[in-house]
Amino acid sequence: MPVLGIGGLFFRAQDPDALNAWYRDHLGVGAGCAAEGTGPVDEWSWNTQGGPVVFAPFKADTDYFAADKQYMLNLRVSALDGMVEALTAAGIAVETRDEWNSPETGKFARLHDPEGNAIELWEVPAG
Repeated sequence: MPVLGIGGLFFRAQDPDALNAWYRDHLGVGAGCAAEGTGPVDEWSWNTQGGPVVFAPFKADTDYFAADKQYMLNLRVSALDGMVEALTAAGIAVETRDEWNSPETGKFARLHDPEGNAIELWEVPAG
């Protein structure tokens, strides 16, 4: 197959500049960001580390995320517990549940951006 990976994620926002800043400041996501070991940053791209990407359409009536939203962003993270602490300290509500976690799939946390879009943080299991 000629597809090598996801080249971008584009979505509408009420205030794109503010939302870009929120993602960059709180999650290290977006233009001008680079994951550790991925090289220098540039003004247009977010350099990410390679790893698994789940591409999964859900049924229209799923309750996995809000019914009025068409997508949920899932971000692979390291040190999920520390990230949850930092987000909480910044006044961002983060939900965790023991039943979401398993040795086979990893650990999860959920939050919403300022425009109500669902974000799932995923710490892939070690090994």
